[in-house]
Amino acid sequence: MSDQPAESIRLRPALESLPSYVAGKPAADDGRARYKASSNESPFPPVESVRQAAIAALQSAHRYPDASAAALRAALGAKHGVEPAQIALSTGSVAVTGDLVRALVGEGDEVVFAWRSFEAYPILVGSHGGVPVPVPLTARHEHDLPAMAAAITDRTRLVLLCTPNNPTGPALSTEQVEDFLARVPEHVVVAIDEAYREFHDPATVLGTAGIFRRHGNVVLLRTFSKLQALAGLRIGYAVAHPRLARALGQVTLPFGASIPAQAAALATLQGDVPQELERRAAWIRAERSRVTAALAGQGWSLPVSQGNFVYLPLGAESAAFAEFAEARGLVLRPYGADGVRATLAEQEANDLLIEIAGAWRQPRA
Repeated sequence: MSDQPAESIRLRPALESLPSYVAGKPAADDGRARYKASSNESPFPPVESVRQAAIAALQSAHRYPDASAAALRAALGAKHGVEPAQIALSTGSVAVTGDLVRALVGEGDEVVFAWRSFEAYPILVGSHGGVPVPVPLTARHEHDLPAMAAAITDRTRLVLLCTPNNPTGPALSTEQVEDFLARVPEHVVVAIDEAYREFHDPATVLGTAGIFRRHGNVVLLRTFSKLQALAGLRIGYAVAHPRLARALGQVTLPFGASIPAQAAALATLQGDVPQELERRAAWIRAERSRVTAALAGQGWSLPVSQGNFVYLPLGAESAAFAEFAEARGLVLRPYGADGVRATLAEQEANDLLIEIAGAWRQPRA
């Protein structure tokens, strides 16, 4: 490789302390059966009509996408009972979260979130000059809402609630969120990140539609990456009140939602696709119950997960367990010295997780 010229550019000082996002490690392609359970992806491919919609959309790939995403926003507005203008689209809900930070957070302003929670939160906040305020989870790996409310100051502009929480799994109830909102100043935006909502037990899922109607400082975040199996197409959205929705439109990347992504997302809302997606969600919920029951039978004490994953709070042994699993064909996601997340993947992968977890608890030389 040829010599590179010296660089004298000046990077923002904030980057020096900014953590890097760590994506789920892929499974090695070495000819033996291996499974990737390190990213919260769907074990199912897109529904066939959704796949065909994306393929057909490629005929227009030489054109820019509809910047207004009119058809998709109209469908999502109808789904959520809001005006289409209240739907803000971008390349996944993580990008919409970044738009929220850009729209709300100035230099030195604070963003409160639970920790551990979604790994991108401190990156998005710090990269835009904000101050991340992580609030430790409880001993049950749940949001400590009283502590989060106490962490709000005059500089707080945004609070992020991830429910079900990634990577630990517990979810917030409607009563918990309402009690929390009663302690939050009305000028502070509370974003409810529901990337895993569809995997929650339907009988107790958070009543965010009512919460949104009752509170002018609440915004909802959703994604097509998980249940809808469109992670590779990158599309998600916010349901916001009008003033905030307009602000999100001002700061978002133009033409962010591609033509195939818009077409595929719209197709997930049409015909019998929603029914098929619910069948898939029910399968994931059943697998979660089966896996957690098997692990409990082995003596594991796990957080109650409502996501498409389970979390093993292994502490200092997290990296060693992840290596132990990978050597046996299953790639998991360790989180420092906190724990390991295992996505519910193919049934064979879930069976392998149970086998590996059991082997780990046996005496080892």
